[in-house]
Amino acid sequence: MNTSPSHLMLLVLSLAVVALFCTLVGAAAGFLARLDGATYATAMLRGAVAFGASGTLSLALLTFVITAL
Repeated sequence: MNTSPSHLMLLVLSLAVVALFCTLVGAAAGFLARLDGATYATAMLRGAVAFGASGTLSLALLTFVITAL
């Protein structure tokens, strides 16, 4: 893997975007679950599951893209 500073900065920025995306997905899932009438604990659990799932998929895609470069 090429470890030039520009590649490392691109990797750090990509990870920050993934973290922000996953946080927004988790918050939206929790909010929608709460609007549907779920308890706070259930809404937080659904948000956490959505956060984990989107994180897994996003990091798998990011790994594929970085490997292809």
